[in-house]
Amino acid sequence: MSGDLIPQPPEARMSDADRERVAGRLREAVGDGRLTLEEFEQRLNGVMEARTFGDAVPFVSDLPGAPVAGAVPEYAEIRTTASTLKRRGKWVVPRRLRASAKAGSVKLDFTDAIISHRVVEIELDVWAGSTTLILPAGSSVDLDGVELIASQSAVRGITTSPFPGEGLHFVVRGHQRAGRLVVRSQRHLGRMRW
Repeated sequence: MSGDLIPQPPEARMSDADRERVAGRLREAVGDGRLTLEEFEQRLNGVMEARTFGDAVPFVSDLPGAPVAGAVPEYAEIRTTASTLKRRGKWVVPRRLRASAKAGSVKLDFTDAIISHRVVEIELDVWAGSTTLILPAGSSVDLDGVELIASQSAVRGITTSPFPGEGLHFVVRGHQRAGRLVVRSQRHLGRMRW
């Protein structure tokens, strides 16, 4: 599990691991002398009973440190068969992402995504479908690890480099079979974005 944290909406449900991270902040505060043992016990009970991130905030709001947050997953896998797989808007991007599609397309829009690390690794396993990666402005991409089988690739408006630049860097590996791989920036026409 990654040590990176991302802000969570107050209504999002907490996991046991999230509660334990908040409890760690309370333990540190009692160790520093910021809380008495009685305060610590009361707050710890409240955190352990919290269902959402918003429920836990009052127990740590007067303590130093970042707001209550959840951990960014290290790895995630998304799949589809004979349909379209899309991610857009605000979604949490893990450090390593595997996208598998059979007879379907993959469209991953990273422009508004929550990305807490500079390098994102994407592994493709796409058969008979297209893949579109929409990267934020200032990003770079490395496609050297992609094997194209009866496929083609195109990069538009994004810097290609095996090394990270100033912005986010995406390292794409895997297989694109009988389809097309497109990496581009977001397009704008008035208020429309795609």
